[in-house]
Amino acid sequence: MVSNYVMGQRERTPDDPAGDVIPLESFPTIPAIFRERVRRSPDKVAYLQYNSFNESWSESTWAEMGAEVGRWQTALVKEGLEKGDRVAIMVRNCREWVVFDQAALGLGLVTVPLYVDDRPDNSAYVLGQTDSLLLFVQEKKQWEAIQASELALPHLKRVICLENLSEEDSNTHPYLLHWSDWLFGISGELRAQEGDSFELASIVYTSGTTGRPKGVMLSHRNMTANAHMAILCGSVNSDDVFLSFLPLSHTLERTAGYLLPLILGAQVAYARSIPTLAEDMQTIRPTILVSVPRIYERVYGKIQEGLEEKSLLARKLFELTLFVGWRRFQFDQGRGKRSLLFLLWPLLEKIVASKILAKLGGRMRCAICGGAALNSEVSHLFLSLGLPLIQGYGLTETSPVVCVNSVRDNIPNSIGCALHGVEIRIAENDELQTRSECVMQGYWRNEEATAETMAEEGWLRTGDQARIDPENGHVYITGRLKDIIVLANGEKVPPNDMEQAIALNPLFDQALVLGEGKPYLSSLIALNPEAWSGFCEGLGVDPNDPASLQAEVVIDKISQLLSQRLTDFPGYAQIRQFHLTLEAWTVENGLITPTLKTKRPQILKHYEQAIAALYEGH
Repeated sequence: MVSNYVMGQRERTPDDPAGDVIPLESFPTIPAIFRERVRRSPDKVAYLQYNSFNESWSESTWAEMGAEVGRWQTALVKEGLEKGDRVAIMVRNCREWVVFDQAALGLGLVTVPLYVDDRPDNSAYVLGQTDSLLLFVQEKKQWEAIQASELALPHLKRVICLENLSEEDSNTHPYLLHWSDWLFGISGELRAQEGDSFELASIVYTSGTTGRPKGVMLSHRNMTANAHMAILCGSVNSDDVFLSFLPLSHTLERTAGYLLPLILGAQVAYARSIPTLAEDMQTIRPTILVSVPRIYERVYGKIQEGLEEKSLLARKLFELTLFVGWRRFQFDQGRGKRSLLFLLWPLLEKIVASKILAKLGGRMRCAICGGAALNSEVSHLFLSLGLPLIQGYGLTETSPVVCVNSVRDNIPNSIGCALHGVEIRIAENDELQTRSECVMQGYWRNEEATAETMAEEGWLRTGDQARIDPENGHVYITGRLKDIIVLANGEKVPPNDMEQAIALNPLFDQALVLGEGKPYLSSLIALNPEAWSGFCEGLGVDPNDPASLQAEVVIDKISQLLSQRLTDFPGYAQIRQFHLTLEAWTVENGLITPTLKTKRPQILKHYEQAIAALYEGH
């Protein structure tokens, strides 16, 4: 039975004035919004990007972006592309990503974003299934890897490369061109050949933890409506600076880190890479950050690691800061009482909190987390330090945001309330379902998968179990329909929650909890190589000796660390056996998705023998 409790979120007003918002009804498509932004804010800086040639950050105004989009549109027209044709982009976050996307969409083309680091066979599959006619890549080796996958791509007629090519490359690959050669001698003005807002704009392939990815068909209206809805929930305005590093092929970044700033007229700075993220934060000093949990978890781990080297007094001051900061947060949210301890905050903020937040640039007004559940310890820390960290929930199929907290209505262990204009309900098996104009048109050339995902009357099945607090509308994810481990004794365990808890220790990069139908839980654990060296040094074992992974002193210490991380779980939800590895789980070896989610089936197969040993005799 489907619950008769159906709700749409109450109307919200922005926490701060949003500034120069471009209205949805007057400018209903993505390129229409872009053209209006160029008209309204021609001299305002739109994007910041690092120039490796002169080792400095360069600015691009909206007028400059508009002129560049016009050039690229002329080049695309010369390729003979017609409205509705698919063109793919496989480039790291940069202004050229936006230029290509806007040029294509303004001509009525359909863009197909690909992950730069995805496996070549996956990329080739997407290109083949969408019959993409043109591909824009970061560098030649991506195209060569796709060719080596040996999947036929008869429709692909042109490959444009962002990085330099040699003369030999051009002779070897006749339809591979450097972008500057492709645009040589071309000029042109912005064109408007797109159709209505309900036409297909993009096919976004889910990263897929099982099987082949599915192509989510999103219209202009799907994405623009979602971005407009999100503006009402966040403390964002036209003066903000967004730091972009989550891949633009990820729908959360595309909506919250690209379309939303475009609608507002805010500035976007493109981070150089994940390894240089800390340095880029202090250079750019962003006010808004959009990320998946893993980035916040890594920052949390670094903070905890640094505390171990501090004096007892420094650690006590840190604990006091978190204690007082959390009570202040609860008071500000209307869920706590005023305390005399608040008188300590100006001092604690100056000597503790501000110094930590300075590492994030020092002027962060809002940090947004989505893509997966965020561990409560992580959110607790940032909120206690005075950084508004808001968690949301969504899917690629919903463009993507369904629910989100706001700065002034933030319950961190919830996923917030449904966006205004989004309906949600609890259906059979406590499944969260949603309906709105943000819901996809379906899966590309996959009617069977579309039928499985879409329920009657336009409701989309999320696959997540949830409950809704009737008093405040906040939604709480309680499980995943398919991601529950049932032990031999019938006890049920949510592995994702345990894996998140384990990974908060800096020694553990990644973890997978096992035990379906077994008498006890076990885990596969990928260790952080740097932390492993220090860990072994403290125990007097050689980190370079493979036998150290099975050393008794190591096993005993790891067992203690796991028990510490899992103290909040029931007695039956403890790790009895584990397998340690220094092999990283990467996109390249097929063990995680480009959005850093573990591919459970692939990992289980990869470590089949090790898993068998964990349950030998049982």
